[in-house]
Amino acid sequence: MDTTAVARIWNDTDLLRNDSFSCASPSVEGYRYFGVLLGSAVTIVGTIGNILTVLAFATDASLRTRFNVLIVNLALADLLYCTILQPVSVDSYLHLQWRGGATWCRMFGFLLFLSNSVSIITLCLIAMSRYLVVAHRTSRCARLLLSHRGVAMLLISSWLLGVASFAPLWPVYVFAPQVCTCSFHRTKGRPYTTVLLFLYFFLGLGCVGLFYFLVYRKVRVASKAFLKYRPSRSSKRKKAEGEATTDDSGISAGTSTTQSCEISHDEAGAEENKNKAQEKSEGHTSTNSIQDASKDTETNSKPTPVTIQTTPAANSGEDNEFKRVTRMCFTVFLCFLGCFAPFLLLNVADKANRAPQVIHMFCANLTWLNSCINPLLYAAMNRQFNQAYKDLLRKAVHPLTWIWRTRRFTIK
Repeated sequence: MDTTAVARIWNDTDLLRNDSFSCASPSVEGYRYFGVLLGSAVTIVGTIGNILTVLAFATDASLRTRFNVLIVNLALADLLYCTILQPVSVDSYLHLQWRGGATWCRMFGFLLFLSNSVSIITLCLIAMSRYLVVAHRTSRCARLLLSHRGVAMLLISSWLLGVASFAPLWPVYVFAPQVCTCSFHRTKGRPYTTVLLFLYFFLGLGCVGLFYFLVYRKVRVASKAFLKYRPSRSSKRKKAEGEATTDDSGISAGTSTTQSCEISHDEAGAEENKNKAQEKSEGHTSTNSIQDASKDTETNSKPTPVTIQTTPAANSGEDNEFKRVTRMCFTVFLCFLGCFAPFLLLNVADKANRAPQVIHMFCANLTWLNSCINPLLYAAMNRQFNQAYKDLLRKAVHPLTWIWRTRRFTIK
């Protein structure tokens, strides 16, 4: 290649770099194809996975619990990014230029941070609900927050808070060439942007980690107490009978399962004693029945065992479910933290933009994975979501298989 052609290429690159909507650079010419492939995979996997999560909640009655409403809210926030925003980012990487104009760039930046903020708020709500269930299950505040109306108000508040937080930044949403996408200006939005990032990404995610630490400590203490005071075989049988009303989140439909079983047993015994007393008063009992009644009186005079209401971690039936779901939620939090930590640390350490552009783009690409990885975790760590996904995919594939079989039969 002669010197004139090289000069022409560099001149064209300079013109693109002077363009406010271009991220072209010789250092990212080859890397952009990796970004396109990764972004396309995130779009496909994230869209299908999050739609399956919403449909599973809507069609499977066993999944329609108050706790899973928070999971659906997280899926909606991820669906907003994967379905609407991610294809736009793929287009920007493919052409190394923003082709949507200034207004759509501002809208993109606003929706991007709205999706991230709702995800963080929902992660906080999930961790808080786990803690309330294990530590303050019978308190009035916990019952109010975990009621149907309370959960609905929390979800609506998560979106309103996200809009109220990032809507004022509308004038400072610009195209960022370092990451080839639209974001807020690094200096024009200060100190408001600094405060928002601290509240959401540091304080918010820190609260999530604190809630899970408190849950772990509470469950560990309850497990040690359970091992020290093992229940009798009859109480184990009663717990096993009551496990049918416990959903996959580890939250039973009523209060304590053992307590409800013993209450129903006491009510049945009281009714039986009442009937026997009526028979004795009418004089229709024989000598044998009188002896049986005296035996029953001696049996009922014995002190009844006192049931101690414990946390879900102390009940053997709810223990495994609660730990499994809590472990899944904590894994979702760790994945979110792992996807965003490199990007946040790079922006804090490289305030002067001295790091190579390809590093900025790679760290930004890691944040894409957060929106598509959650359905994979649900399928791997939650048996109810796993089965619901399989049923939905089987129903979706069935018409295609029927068409294929019909076509083969027609050809033959």
